[in-house]
Amino acid sequence: MFFYRIIQILLFTSALWSEIHVFNRSSGVEYEIKTLSNSKVLYLSAKDLAKSLSSKLYENRDRRKLVLYIAGRRIKISGNTSFVMIDDQPYQMPQIVIVDPEDLYVPAEEFLSILKSTVLPGINFDRKKEFLDIDIVRFNITGIDIEEKSNGTIIRLSTRKPFSERNISSFINKHGWYYLTVAGAMVDTVSISGGITRGAVRRIESDQIGETAQIAFKLGSKIMSHDVYQNPDSNEIVITLRTPRRKIEERIENVKERQRLDTVVLDAGHGGKDPGSQGKYGTKEKDVVLDITKRIGRLLEKHTRIKVVYTRDEDVWIPLANRTKMANDADGKVFVSIHANSNNNRKVQGYETYLYSLAKSDDAIEVASRENSVIQFEEKTGQYKDLSGEKLILATMAQSMFLKESEDLAAIIQMELDKKLTTPNRGVKQAGFYVLYGASMPNVLVEIGFISNPAEEKKMKQGEYRQMIAEAVYEGIKHFKYSREKLLAEE
Repeated sequence: MFFYRIIQILLFTSALWSEIHVFNRSSGVEYEIKTLSNSKVLYLSAKDLAKSLSSKLYENRDRRKLVLYIAGRRIKISGNTSFVMIDDQPYQMPQIVIVDPEDLYVPAEEFLSILKSTVLPGINFDRKKEFLDIDIVRFNITGIDIEEKSNGTIIRLSTRKPFSERNISSFINKHGWYYLTVAGAMVDTVSISGGITRGAVRRIESDQIGETAQIAFKLGSKIMSHDVYQNPDSNEIVITLRTPRRKIEERIENVKERQRLDTVVLDAGHGGKDPGSQGKYGTKEKDVVLDITKRIGRLLEKHTRIKVVYTRDEDVWIPLANRTKMANDADGKVFVSIHANSNNNRKVQGYETYLYSLAKSDDAIEVASRENSVIQFEEKTGQYKDLSGEKLILATMAQSMFLKESEDLAAIIQMELDKKLTTPNRGVKQAGFYVLYGASMPNVLVEIGFISNPAEEKKMKQGEYRQMIAEAVYEGIKHFKYSREKLLAEE
């Protein structure tokens, strides 16, 4: 410290005090910056420089430190040291920073050179003319995101504007570096070089050469092929680096493929000798839900590539246990059972969607008891008895695997019904429906309305109203498919 103090005394006693002229093109304002110099080195006032750059300035006199914020970067200057910090990156100058009682003085050419290469590419200093020209350049390559996929790596560079394809070029050299060159671009070298690496990318370096930006990626994997293009829709330069798919990744991809929603099992409640609930005007639940179920199936087959499997597509009786068995045997990815509700109070109306759970509200118990009463038509009913003991444990385990997805499916269908229907939205609920027991997939039961309500019954008799319900359930399944496969793609 004593040595540095001696140097400072010698400098101040022998230095020539002067000023340089500054023009800030961004603000259109001119400034004067105090300087001191000896025979070899010119020093600038850090405070005056901050003012000319329109920078926020924070000072700690006790610690002899100044912090400037320029173009979103933090520049920390400390007295009696040759280091300057740009964010968390240190840069060394040939000379130390000089401490004045009221200010810090930085070596002009060296400090401005660091600023030019890291923060302000539009800054130019002419010592002979004692002139500093400042043009706060807006970077047009501003950020980076890297995604690792099973068969390669996708690099996305954020751009403020789309670049012409002819201005973009790339190549891989023999040392395993991928070079991207963009003419007419200004790259934020600090942000890009500090980006997070993953996948095939092990290191990132960037440089600004005049009006051309170059970004280099050190590769840690064998690249089979590569491509680069400007995405005009999202203002991104997209780089794809394709790598050989490893065996474990192939297995993961195969599992994902098996989980894709390619088969939907649609279950029309009741049927044959079981009419279900019946309305005041003689409308039978089994007929209404069969028509709606087939309408849902036709929409799925027409507008998607989903395979549709019906537990029944005509007026026949199917035991409850056989319905989920049919779904499992068909390798179904979703099971949707369609029903019409009933209540002793004919004023009750509205639609609701259920998922299987042994935790039930009083209302849910009532609905489940009515729908489960269908087992009176079955010859073998022991499989349903109380769902207690080991069966209860197995049922809970099986359903819990798909509980979250069943909740999502139920919520989406309920939301779509809300868009189409004017009757009350009774929400998503949980109950122990036997028809859902044993389904090895996301599964829900939709109560489309109360056939016991005369007004709702009249609507159910109308083909137009049934079509609205079918479209809502179809949209729900379609949106669930999209969200599920998007999630699989991101894993």
